[in-house]
Formats: sequence, structure tokens, C-alpha cells
Amino acid sequence: MEPLELKKKEFLLKGGEVCRCNYFVESGCLRMFYNNDKMVEQTTQFALETWWLSDYFSFSKQQPSEYFIQAVEKSIVVAIDFQKQEQLFAEVPQMERYFRIMMQRALAASQLRVKLIYQLSKEEMYKHFSTSFPQFLQRVPQYMLASYLGLTPEYLSELRKKI
Repeated sequence: MEPLELKKKEFLLKGGEVCRCNYFVESGCLRMFYNNDKMVEQTTQFALETWWLSDYFSFSKQQPSEYFIQAVEKSIVVAIDFQKQEQLFAEVPQMERYFRIMMQRALAASQLRVKLIYQLSKEEMYKHFSTSFPQFLQRVPQYMLASYLGLTPEYLSELRKKI
């Protein structure tokens, strides 16, 4: 495992590269995003302390990624590369169980997010996010938060004033 110190806005992964590592956030905040058809950044995930983040499709298949992973703020992450992780699983079966549970939780959170996108209005989505994850509101720039919630920064600003 390799600890990495990242500056604000520094990249761990850029689109077109193979995601070679799974990243554990020791301190700081990361985000994962892609560029949509209009070349606008669309944030899909954030990760704070004690969270894992990777493009799991690219990581598991060792194929080029469509995503970018970037430090939102100064961060320290621990990177474990694909081969070392596979070796760890073979040597320490409890770690494979840990990662399975972690992935199940991540999948469940992703499924809930998709449901909420279809079920809630934009205002309700912001309220849900702000009550469920208040730590992000102070740490993540408004334009990134707006992107994650599917809002424009201007509309997010109006919602914040209204609430």
C-alpha cells in the first residue's frame, strides 16, 4: 500500500487511463466525475475520510476509464494496486470479506441514489443530501455539489437561500 499526498485539484485518474488502484481516503476529500456530451463535468461520487473510491469497472477489468478522480481539497490517500489487492485477498481471506461487505454497502448506496433521483424533486434531493451528509456542504464547492445533484450552481444557490 502506498500513501499519497495530493494537492487540491490534483488528479489520481484521468479519463482514458486505466485505473490501477483502489484509493482509501485517510484525510481530505475526493470526487469522481466524467465529461458529458457537452464537455461539462458531471460529478458521480465523493469520498471523505475512511471511504474508498475507484473506477471499479476500469480497476477490475484493467481497461481505460471514462472517469476522472480528483482531490477536492488537500488529501492523503492510501493506494492499493490491483495485483497487490488480489494478492492480499489470497493471503488474508478476511480482507476479501471486508471488501465484499464494503462493495455491498457501496452498491446499496448507489441503488438508493438512483431511486431518489427518480423519486424526489430537485429541492427534496438537496434537502435529503444536506441532512444525510452535512459535512459535504462546508467542504465541497457549490458547483461540484450542484453537478452531483443534477442542478445548476445558480439553482443550488437559490435553494440554499430559500432553505
